[in-house]
Amino acid sequence: MKTMPAGEFKARCLRVMEDVKKYRTPVVITKKGRPVAKLVPADPDPGIDLFGCMAGEFTYIGDVESPVVPPEAWDVVRLTKTPARKRPSRSRRRRR
Repeated sequence: MKTMPAGEFKARCLRVMEDVKKYRTPVVITKKGRPVAKLVPADPDPGIDLFGCMAGEFTYIGDVESPVVPPEAWDVVRLTKTPARKRPSRSRRRRR
């Protein structure tokens, strides 16, 4: 790992960044001999976009949107309407 004083890094910043990218070696930047920052190479680009990577891999057969069983044959529990809850009369309401 290469060490470099902050003043030298400031003067050659772009060149140092290109060297880190090209040779993938980190650089420690120091101030008065003490490390203050570390310049490391970025992770490599994976090159594969996950969105749409399976496009064209499947074949649709038939109608994929309609249900297999017609809606008339569905066995569904019907909910009955419950009476609405009565509100308390005005005289019983809390007054603020």
